[in-house]
Amino acid sequence: MIIDHIGVSISNYQKSKTFYCQCLAPLNIEKVMEVQGWCGLGTNGKPEFWFGEGEQPNAPMHIAFTAENRKAVDEFYNAALAAGGKDNGAPGIREIYHPNYYGAFVIDPDGHNIEAVCHKPE
Repeated sequence: MIIDHIGVSISNYQKSKTFYCQCLAPLNIEKVMEVQGWCGLGTNGKPEFWFGEGEQPNAPMHIAFTAENRKAVDEFYNAALAAGGKDNGAPGIREIYHPNYYGAFVIDPDGHNIEAVCHKPE
């Protein structure tokens, strides 16, 4: 990852915590810590994705998480929908980027476009 970490303001901490913990679990991303109203998720004990209630949520942004394989992308998508996310592109190949770009897109509770992507061949 070229960015050490990212932080996103959200409108409802508990709703976002439930959403992100559930939909990122298939990607082996988990809650690492909570500090002063912010939740840090990551792998191997390093929080890289942070969210917390701010004065105003960030304008909708696009955030893509790496998936180890295509099955994890499918599981992310299903978990995100079950957690209240809205479909923004079912799992599938996006050849516009490259022949093995397999991604899925959902809209989170604050309107952010959240993606899981695998770049490996099946």
